[in-house]
Amino acid sequence: MQGLRNIFRKSWSSAERLDGKTVLITGANSGIGKETAIDLAKRGAKVIMACRDMDRAQAAVKDVIESSGNQNVVCMKLDLAEGKSIREFAEAFNQGEPRLDILINNAGVMMCPYGKTADGFEMQIGINHFGHFLLTHLLLDLIKRSAPARIVTVSSMAHSWSSINLDDINSEKSYDKKKAYSQSKLANVLFTRSLAQRLKGTGVTAYSLHPGVVQTELWRHLGGPEQFFLTIAKPFTKNSAQGAQTTIYCAVEPSLEKESGGYYSDCAPASCSAPGRD
Repeated sequence: MQGLRNIFRKSWSSAERLDGKTVLITGANSGIGKETAIDLAKRGAKVIMACRDMDRAQAAVKDVIESSGNQNVVCMKLDLAEGKSIREFAEAFNQGEPRLDILINNAGVMMCPYGKTADGFEMQIGINHFGHFLLTHLLLDLIKRSAPARIVTVSSMAHSWSSINLDDINSEKSYDKKKAYSQSKLANVLFTRSLAQRLKGTGVTAYSLHPGVVQTELWRHLGGPEQFFLTIAKPFTKNSAQGAQTTIYCAVEPSLEKESGGYYSDCAPASCSAPGRD
């Protein structure tokens, strides 16, 4: 039913400007991260694209500048699978940037083969949640000083497929790539709710969202059955520009200024799973 409602829902748009504001987007060299960067650059923001692969990042910066007409777009190296890289990035950012108005935790991996981050976390929970958790924590003082400010974390409807397995958070006893992905996306929702509570009264608000089923590079690790399903479903999926809309909505929509901790889909409040509300 929600899918049908979304088909007939009026599409969201806003002329909101971001002149003088600084935006940081992780994983912005492709997909919805890059489309988000283009949109927010068009609104006049200084956009900093945090990426692991600097060759691809520099090519993406050129595209964003060309598409937006905004020269104030740069990239910085960040590997969310390595705590050392996150700390070095945060230190450079805190020293080099006077403000951070919007942090968009967008980077992620999806249903990849089993692996661990440099710090020993299972790859999906490590990058999708723990990496962004540490990054947000290290930038929080700067974000607070920039208030009103926003923290937007890209989750997924997949958060409802699983729970947090505290007894085996790193999937060392058994690994199900779908459950591990779901767990990481549920962690994004819970992290957002926790931030909203901790940041009450600071002028910093937090949002999590489901971007939709988007045709991006995240699909590359899917197996035969999932690939077949997605091929069938392709007419109902979103391209990257469409998939970025709810991220952009959470970043700029003025009516959300007094809201915090919510979960959004198709540029509107959405209901999350019971574990996501726990």
